[in-house]
Order: sequence, then structure tokens, then C-alpha cells
Amino acid sequence: MTGKVVWHMTMSLDGFIAGPDDDLDWYSADTGPSELADQVIRTTGAFMCGGRLITEDYDFETMKPYGGAWTGPIFVYTHKDPATAPDPSMTYVSGDIREAVATALAAAGDKNLVVTGGTVPRLCTDAGLLDEIVLHILPILLGEGIPFYASPGAKRTEFTLLRAEGMNFHLQVVK
Repeated sequence: MTGKVVWHMTMSLDGFIAGPDDDLDWYSADTGPSELADQVIRTTGAFMCGGRLITEDYDFETMKPYGGAWTGPIFVYTHKDPATAPDPSMTYVSGDIREAVATALAAAGDKNLVVTGGTVPRLCTDAGLLDEIVLHILPILLGEGIPFYASPGAKRTEFTLLRAEGMNFHLQVVK
């Protein structure tokens, strides 16, 4: 069995994944325990994000996926030179998103590849690689920032609801 490509994201009520200037302070809003989030952590074999926030100022101790509750291979999809990567524990990939995802899925074994951020999930969706979304919506309006999904000209992608838990949703791509 091969794992799935799962977009796991937290979003504001008005559709932003980060505030102005990549602000993430609003993520600290406590919505309580989530079985969906726990399920994602249990079923994740590898993790992929973009390189936008992975800079020399990035705090690798406090910004671990899931606060350190999960460990495994982390892939950073970037156009930056991997030789200048700020953390050698991460694997830096670039080029065609299909090849990068195939590499990360292989590293995930039988578990899922979680993609997160703005660019990587959008590229996966647009390339038809995305299988599911697990989305947490926090009760806050940011007004501006980085949108959950913006891809002008992309074809429509439909989903079916697998599970709803409060303001947490598990959706499957209709293929």
C-alpha cells in the first residue's frame, strides 16, 4: 500500500494561512484536542513544505512539525541552493513537483506524505497529486495575508467530506 498526499493546514475564518508579513502568531489560538490532527500525526511518514520560511533565522527547535509530536523525514521544496541549507536534517528538493513528491512518498513508506504551506499544496493540487485535505479553521478574521489557495486559471477540484469535527474537516479529492 502506498501512502496518500495529504494537505494539512490551519486557516483563519476568512481564508488565510498566514497574516501579513507571514505572521503566524494567531496560530496559538487553542481550539482544544482534535482527533483529526492526532490521526494525521499517526499516519504521516514524511512531511513537505516550501522554503519560504526556512531561513537562517528559522528556529528549528520550536518550529518542528506538530511541535515535535511527530518525527520523520522533512522535505523542503525550494529553488534555493541546497548547499546553503540552514538545517542539514532536512532534505532540500527542487524541480518538477511530481518528482519531488515521488521522492518524499518513497521516504514515507506505507504512510502518508503531508504537504503544507501555500506553494507546495497548490502545486500538488494543480498537478493532480493531492488525495486529501485535513483543514482546521480557527475563529479569527485576519483581513489579509497569504490565502489558503489561489491559483488563477487552475481547473476546478471537487472534494467529498469524509469527516467533520467541530471546525476541523477531512476532505477527499474526487478523481
